[in-house]
Amino acid sequence: MYDLIIIGAGPAGITAGVYAARKQMKFLVISKDIGGQAAWSGEVENYPGYQFISGPELAAKFEEHMRRYQFDLKENEAVVSIEKNGGFFSVKTDKDSYQSRVVIIATGKRTKDLNVQGENEFKNKGLTYCATCDAPLFAGRVVAVIGGGNSALDATLQLMSIAKQIYLINNTPSLGGDAVMREKVEVSEMVDVLNNASVSAVLGDKMVKGIKIKRNDKEEMLAVEGIFVEIGLIPNSDFFPASGKNGLGEIKVNCHNETNIPGIFAAGDVTDVPEKQIVIAAGEGSKALLSAFRYLAQQK
Repeated sequence: MYDLIIIGAGPAGITAGVYAARKQMKFLVISKDIGGQAAWSGEVENYPGYQFISGPELAAKFEEHMRRYQFDLKENEAVVSIEKNGGFFSVKTDKDSYQSRVVIIATGKRTKDLNVQGENEFKNKGLTYCATCDAPLFAGRVVAVIGGGNSALDATLQLMSIAKQIYLINNTPSLGGDAVMREKVEVSEMVDVLNNASVSAVLGDKMVKGIKIKRNDKEEMLAVEGIFVEIGLIPNSDFFPASGKNGLGEIKVNCHNETNIPGIFAAGDVTDVPEKQIVIAAGEGSKALLSAFRYLAQQK
């Protein structure tokens, strides 16, 4: 029996773990990976203490900090359900079951699929969802980035020093995202921004060879060797009851990170906290742990 189970090991989960260790709680961290979305990011220039650091480097710093402490960690496990049994919770994964007195959910988000012809066929065969992970594989090649927000802009900025040419395919009239990032992309001669364009199919044989788009009611085929899908994220909250989530699938929390189930707290991008930023997720992780610790202290 653990005092606490933390589900997820991104910025929110890791910060909660560090605070739990310093409170000398008996806790378990369950996560499919370490670092979460921070590990996907390219340039991070707004995390205090680091004027510039890459996403993978920052994620590694988080992990290094967390591993200084003694605690149990189950990697490569996905939570499928949480049940309350009397005064404790049973957390079931795809591999085992664990018990604790309180739970913090910090599972973050995952990438959205395009849901078009050829997508599943060419996953990891030229089609990818992580520029930070895979951009170096496309050095000197023509590629397409799908999306128009910060994720797509970040991927494009990473590829500008690697690829030969980039098509940025955006299904709205103009790009969104931060103005600083947008301006860098729009002035680049190697980036062709295609607004009001939607993807209808991914083309290729053994590997990606092209992409079919519809723009201004006309279909076009672009010859590309790489496709980076950056169209948004979905909360990893499937195992949490629908009654505690909003219309986007985000877990609803109050200012103390409490969910609608006493003893279950949530933090980071999986929640309905308005802004999705690394520094905010880390702060929410600390808040969730302090609230969970206070909740335990008040229990008989």
